[in-house]
Amino acid sequence: MTAMAPTRTEPDLSFLLDHTSHVLRTRMAAALAEIGLTARMHCVLVHALDEERTQAQLAELGDMDKTTMVVTVDALEKAGLAQRRQSGTDRRARIVAVTPEGARVAGRSQEIVDRVHREALDSLPAEEREVLVRALKRLATGHLADPVEGPQPVRRARQREN
Repeated sequence: MTAMAPTRTEPDLSFLLDHTSHVLRTRMAAALAEIGLTARMHCVLVHALDEERTQAQLAELGDMDKTTMVVTVDALEKAGLAQRRQSGTDRRARIVAVTPEGARVAGRSQEIVDRVHREALDSLPAEEREVLVRALKRLATGHLADPVEGPQPVRRARQREN
């Protein structure tokens, strides 16, 4: 005898957020690939341009582990978009400095990121766009702002970029 599945009483918010987030990431990856970047490369370039930051600081901002960060900066260096160099304020620290070409590419990649986000939001009627963004911001800074500890680690979502 088969037991009946429990009746859902609420929308499957986990599925809705996970699915839309996954599809948005695939669209972002495809769009950035057109200029030879990954989302991680974009993130590092933009945050390294923002202010002088070490690899560790950039890794934290981009929710990357040390190995992923090293591989990402290696790729940026190989492409001539960034370089590791000594900090101007702390001689012991090494920072990721964006080259002039890297700054140009970061400007282009930000246009691409903004376009992908705009296209997603433009698929909704204007009044729904505003409500969605406002509601997500409220969740991200309120009830769903901080993860809770559990018995099994849960992969952490990428952190906000701004």
